[in-house]
Amino acid sequence: MNGLLGKKLGMTHIFQEDGIVTPVTAIEAGPCVVTQIKTLEKDGYRAIQLGFGHAKKINSPLRGHLKGLGEFRYFREFRVDNLQDYSLGQSIDAAMFSPGDYVDVIGVSKGKGFAGVVKRHHFAGGPKTHGQSDRHRAPGSIGSTTTPGRVFKGLRMAGHMGVDQVTVQNLKVVRSDKDKNVLLIKGAVPGAKNGFLIIRKAKKKG
Repeated sequence: MNGLLGKKLGMTHIFQEDGIVTPVTAIEAGPCVVTQIKTLEKDGYRAIQLGFGHAKKINSPLRGHLKGLGEFRYFREFRVDNLQDYSLGQSIDAAMFSPGDYVDVIGVSKGKGFAGVVKRHHFAGGPKTHGQSDRHRAPGSIGSTTTPGRVFKGLRMAGHMGVDQVTVQNLKVVRSDKDKNVLLIKGAVPGAKNGFLIIRKAKKKG
């Protein structure tokens, strides 16, 4: 299996052995519990479903699905090649990752509310002179005249910014505390503190 579920604890910095200050994000990675095993014969593919985080309340169908394994808030599936290594109720923790490993981190970005084109899409804005007194952060023209005579779909405009799934690739694991299930990952990851994250082995680095 190549992934784990976790929670963003926040950012800090550490001193490396050579004295370099490195910004890191602390992530609570697991422990996750195997809540379902999907087989090729029954489901058409091989996968492991993991549960993470404590849910304050779960409904009856979910309680039946978990079969006394716990009350989890988050569930995600990870494809696997060999199901023999996993069993229901098995715990998987931060021991999966070691210092020096590279990971991809998936999370939901912070919500910024309604934002204009300068903040949302990095538009340059209008001219600051030549009589333009109120167009400094305006989008400018949004279309042509007679042809095509309409505004194209998907045009970059002002609107709701943030709360999007974001994947940051090739982040280096600086430290791995297997007793506390905490990973220190170099750089920033998406989302706010206590936000849900998926940590998986980097796809672009062997």
